[in-house]
Amino acid sequence: MATTADFRNGLVIEYNNDLYIITEFQHVKPGKGPAFVRTKLKNIKTGRVLDNTFTAGVNVNTARVERHQFQYIFNDDIGYHFMNNETYEQINLPQEMVPANDLLKEGQTVDILIHAEEETPLIVEMPMYVELRVTYTEPGVKGDTANNPSKPATVETGATIKVPLFIENDELIKVNTNTYEYDSRVKEK
Repeated sequence: MATTADFRNGLVIEYNNDLYIITEFQHVKPGKGPAFVRTKLKNIKTGRVLDNTFTAGVNVNTARVERHQFQYIFNDDIGYHFMNNETYEQINLPQEMVPANDLLKEGQTVDILIHAEEETPLIVEMPMYVELRVTYTEPGVKGDTANNPSKPATVETGATIKVPLFIENDELIKVNTNTYEYDSRVKEK
């Protein structure tokens, strides 16, 4: 059990007989009336985001969730295969539990949320940014720089990302896994 004072980003709560993760919250204390907490809750199973308001001080059930680091190995018709970095135990998960799976490359480390009481995996959390190599993109047209133009680029995992015109084939770029947007070039060592 927890109250709204215990809310923080990443907290997993039971709400409407489902598990939700708090992605945003804001305590509001109006001049008139009781205080309340505005939240954005993401359903762990469906990924749907729900806006909800809780009265301040109300009790909510929390789920005991553990976060473990796993390494992505490969995928096949069964699902996506991961290996625990501490125990070397392997698990496979269906595609629905792996968001942004077209940005996953072999050997990449991800966090997997595991329900502690049931010992079942809930969802894969991708890192905020991944570094991927551009395998194909059209050459940029010189002088076409009005309105921040972009062009499609295919990266090593097969995903297509919009990149600025100056990006060339075989460059390493940083991609946001939530928005699928180009972030920056990566300097190679």
